[in-house]
Amino acid sequence: MAAFTRKQQTEQLESLATNTAVVRSPFQQAVHRFRRNHIAKIGLVMIVILILIVIIGPFLMQYDPDAVDLMNVKAKPSAEHLLGCDEIGRDLLTRLLYGGRISMAVGLTSALLSIMLGSFIGALAGYYGGIVDGLLMRFTDLVLTIPTLPLLMTLAVIFKPSPIFLVVMIALLMWPSSARLVRSRFLTLRELDYIKAARATGESDARMILTHLLPNSLDVIIVTATLSVGNSIIMESTLSFLGCGINPPTASWGNMLQNAQSTMATAPLTAIAPGLMILLTVLAFNFLGDGLDDAIDPKRDRQ
Repeated sequence: MAAFTRKQQTEQLESLATNTAVVRSPFQQAVHRFRRNHIAKIGLVMIVILILIVIIGPFLMQYDPDAVDLMNVKAKPSAEHLLGCDEIGRDLLTRLLYGGRISMAVGLTSALLSIMLGSFIGALAGYYGGIVDGLLMRFTDLVLTIPTLPLLMTLAVIFKPSPIFLVVMIALLMWPSSARLVRSRFLTLRELDYIKAARATGESDARMILTHLLPNSLDVIIVTATLSVGNSIIMESTLSFLGCGINPPTASWGNMLQNAQSTMATAPLTAIAPGLMILLTVLAFNFLGDGLDDAIDPKRDRQ
């Protein structure tokens, strides 16, 4: 009888442990959801690997990315040149790694600047509302109507393109989407009771924005920033491919694709390698962005 009682108690304790909900903080819940998203984890691993490759890889290369070797024009992959050589004998793998530095640096930096600018404008519009909101949103709508690619191509003809030029111009044309998202979040948050209570205590506008509103908008900002990196890399690659971005001999994935147009039939790797790197990088950031969106949004929690 005593054994039966102990067995019953054990079963009750196990049942209680199974049915008891695990209490997690919002951050722990987000991490838990992210860990269950295999696509997002794949994207994160891909990003880490790609960044390490373009940072460390060039130091391991024995060739100069701009060194011309006429004896190895369109050389096929070999032990000496793992991916072969391009149309003027430059080592393709070396240029791919150096070009990745430029393309990823432009993409990451321009995305960061655009998010900072968009968050600033969206925060002001959402917090103050009224005339300020109307003016800033009309300006945002005006920027959205600008044809980005034709404008950047025109500016590239007038000014000599450089990485800094591309970063600034892409950032100035990509911020409206983040501004609208941050504004929408601020409009929702400013009506909550704790925000009204903080305002009633006489806190300054700057403190209200920086302490209460902006931290609660980080989910929107982080997800938008992650997705913007892929768009920035595509923009830089497109401009360089059209001859309006990074100028040769400086390598970028975009101008490597441009140079490969005449050699695709005889040396297909000159086009496949940079194209594949662009594809993998953009996919990785999009996978991570979608995963962060699912993880941060509490409405997606099913436990």
